[in-house]
Amino acid sequence: MTDELIRPADLELADALSAVVRTLEPEPDVGQTVGNIVAAVAATVPGTEDAGVSLLDSGALRTVAPSSERVARLDELQHELGEGPCVDAVFAGTVYRTGDIRADDRWPKFGAAAAELGISSMLAIRLFTGKTLLGALNLFSSEPDAFDESAVHVGSLFAAHAAVALAGSRAQEQLRSALETRDVISMAKGILMERHRVTDDQAFTLLVRASQNSNRKLHDVADWLVRGTNNAVTGSD
Repeated sequence: MTDELIRPADLELADALSAVVRTLEPEPDVGQTVGNIVAAVAATVPGTEDAGVSLLDSGALRTVAPSSERVARLDELQHELGEGPCVDAVFAGTVYRTGDIRADDRWPKFGAAAAELGISSMLAIRLFTGKTLLGALNLFSSEPDAFDESAVHVGSLFAAHAAVALAGSRAQEQLRSALETRDVISMAKGILMERHRVTDDQAFTLLVRASQNSNRKLHDVADWLVRGTNNAVTGSD
């Protein structure tokens, strides 16, 4: 691309987006990363009054770090009704925009509910990477036709970078959880080995049997044993 084809407005957008993206360093806490994303998008995408992220977990959507109670309720309504820009952005297309939610016949039930909560415009953008479907970024405004093509362009660029940060955060959280689970199970096996004079494999078998008989996860059984032992040693309840 020649210099003549690069507009000053494009350079300003690139600079602004670069500055925002630097704030999206993946945190080990997914909630904190989403909170950073929501705060940044509310200050970056034109027309945005409120923002939120719906994450996809085991096939179901859940709201994380909404910018307001209204956003939390709007996202919950979409999840409950199974319709709305957010739901479609996750399961159907990549971008959904509306400037008059009450009159939009794509989401009649949600549209009426959203209008009652004072929302006129919405922009929902899928959050995904090359390997993972993460959820959707949801933008809201009380003004009609608040999100133009510029908002879609900026929001889509932002969502692409945010998805990478979010995927990194999830990976860190999953790794930390896996390490913590391994450590707790190792401690529980050590307790059983000392208490019952059994081998490592036998201790693990005991934990698995306890998990099956109690219909509880292996990690939960191990954690219960470790906590109980620690409480007995320290005299805590």
